Amino acid sequence: MPIGIVSDSDLELELQRLNRSKKSDSKESHVVQIPEIVDIEKAGRKSGDVNVPDSLRQIIGETHLTDGRNAAIQLAEEFGISKSSVSAYAKGATSTTSYNQPSPSILNHIKKSRERAVKKASRTLNQALESISQEKLDHTDAKDLSVIAKNMSGIIKDLVPDESSDPASQQSSQPQFVIFAPQFRDERTFEHITVQE
Repeated sequence: MPIGIVSDSDLELELQRLNRSKKSDSKESHVVQIPEIVDIEKAGRKSGDVNVPDSLRQIIGETHLTDGRNAAIQLAEEFGISKSSVSAYAKGATSTTSYNQPSPSILNHIKKSRERAVKKASRTLNQALESISQEKLDHTDAKDLSVIAKNMSGIIKDLVPDESSDPASQQSSQPQFVIFAPQFRDERTFEHITVQE
């Protein structure tokens, strides 16, 4: 009988078949055990179990980027995910132990979300700047437009990572020195070969 979900009648037939084959093999009456569902004794993560799907990690990382940490934590609490995991997902990592080794799929998803948000904020910023004319600058309405423009530039600044804090950009712009210092060996450490002439 293949493993899977079966009806009660199919299960009874299989139990009877097994019971008959055991009786014919042993020529004794044998008690058949009735199958039962057993709860897992200890719930939790098993070896090789990732528990949180990659798509949920991506959504939490994106929420952290677009809506902030508090919104990401609230979303994570709905699924029973810890605050430290939220911080890891925001950096593209799968857990706090792999914090410095981000997952490419999560990192790419967050990067695409950042690019979409930056593009949208840039469009709004450009529209607000184009709406500011000399006439509007002469009136009080220009303050509102400048506030919109300032807010959009602030959003872009928040979303675009600072290149000076990025270790990859610092390495490429700074000179690197590699110093090689050979170690000296004492003559007593060399092998001695006796040569006869």
